[in-house]
Amino acid sequence: MDLGQAFLDESRRYLSREYAVKIRLCLEGLSDDGLWWRPNEQSNSIGNLLLHLAGNIRQWIVSGVGGAADTRKRQAEFDERGPLPRAEVLRRLDAALSDVDAVLRDLDPATLTQDRQIQGRDTNVFRAIYHVVEHFGMHTGQILYIAKLRSGADLGFYKDAGGLATEEWRKRGKT
Repeated sequence: MDLGQAFLDESRRYLSREYAVKIRLCLEGLSDDGLWWRPNEQSNSIGNLLLHLAGNIRQWIVSGVGGAADTRKRQAEFDERGPLPRAEVLRRLDAALSDVDAVLRDLDPATLTQDRQIQGRDTNVFRAIYHVVEHFGMHTGQILYIAKLRSGADLGFYKDAGGLATEEWRKRGKT
């Protein structure tokens, strides 16, 4: 397999079939109010992080890589205090993920070295995608941590099998 195509395929898998599934699973135990809980005014709620992820992936991939108009209002992602219903927040994230997946699915690996300017930064397509996957993974970890703090329970994503971690989240998320 071509290395560029493998990078695109793996990026799509992480965004749509790993991070998004784990986020959905951890939200099952949270109320709409829990989605907007924050420990203090300097911290973000899960709801803010989900809006931020949707805005970030649209700006960097759909606009920056795919060429769509950039209409992001970044500060609004953090200013929202909700409670927007969980269904609406997830609809926004799912729509953004679907659009990102379409851009990455149709992207020619030969374009990975093409220059772009995104968020006022000089970058290229490869670095833009790498940034998005890393950024999405970091905030997924924050979301999972907040959900675990709020529920007081293990999220049950992994199970010990003789010293090896089995991925229980795959069974629950049907990926």
